[in-house]
Amino acid sequence: MKIKIDKFVLFIIAVIIIAYFFPEWGIPKSKIPIDTISAIGISFIFFFYGLKLNPTQLKAGLKNWKLHLLVQGATFLMFPLLVLALHPFIQNQEQETIWLAFFFLAALPSTVSSSVVMVAMAKGNIPAAIFNASISGIIGIVITPLWMGLFVDPTQTNFDFTDIYLKLIIQIILPVIVGLFLQRYFGDFARKHSSKLTLFDKSIILLIIYKSFASSFYNNIFSAVSLLHLLLLLIGVILLFVIAFVLTGFVAKKLNLNREDQITAQFCGTKKSLVHGTVFSKIIFGNMATMGVILLPLMLFHATQILIISVIASKKGQL
Repeated sequence: MKIKIDKFVLFIIAVIIIAYFFPEWGIPKSKIPIDTISAIGISFIFFFYGLKLNPTQLKAGLKNWKLHLLVQGATFLMFPLLVLALHPFIQNQEQETIWLAFFFLAALPSTVSSSVVMVAMAKGNIPAAIFNASISGIIGIVITPLWMGLFVDPTQTNFDFTDIYLKLIIQIILPVIVGLFLQRYFGDFARKHSSKLTLFDKSIILLIIYKSFASSFYNNIFSAVSLLHLLLLLIGVILLFVIAFVLTGFVAKKLNLNREDQITAQFCGTKKSLVHGTVFSKIIFGNMATMGVILLPLMLFHATQILIISVIASKKGQL
């Protein structure tokens, strides 16, 4: 079986390399208004998200409540608790930053497009996948900041619930509502050109990633991250994914879900959204110097989840 390398992962690597050699473009003093461009881009991402949401499919999906509870429980409860269990073992500030990065990853909602694509490839429950992937992003707008508020140091990040939720309302919730309102006029157009809109989404994500890593490189944050540390981070995200995947599958069987629903539970409940991660990191952490480190586990997880799930989906699809 031939495994395709996700081109987006290659673009992420390229952007990080550019940030390494040209970090001055992404610092606050730069003449390029990256923060403004990305803020406007974020709003458009979620405006298009609202345009593409299908209310009929969402209503139809409400009936399968056991599956939905499992997927959202795995996404927003099991993942954070798995990482939370390691918190007592932290011994220094460096470990605290790495742990916070993993906890941020764990608190994020599920991804939308890749979850649905992989479920379809594995012959799972596609309507349920669309419902859970879509609703997960909406739930995450509330839950992710609540989880992070328990551990983020306000003196380092200016973490303020009022400010954060105001930004979330303006940049995310309001555009989604406007998108839903205009769906009757432009919904079909948005779904028809979904691939082009996804390209726009990814461009904004790459811009945010560049900004985060440029700031970290400029402030020499990665000087302490060796190749060994990077390897340990990779092992960590793989272990987190495997444990979550196995546990979700175990619970799905205990709930007597059918094969299609088990596939959907495991594929949707163990994915984490790079879109929401990059957007939320910008809103929650602002211009924190260690932003590149905070996003590192998420990007490693993004690459590994696509690789592992695509292999599993391909095998299940052949059954």
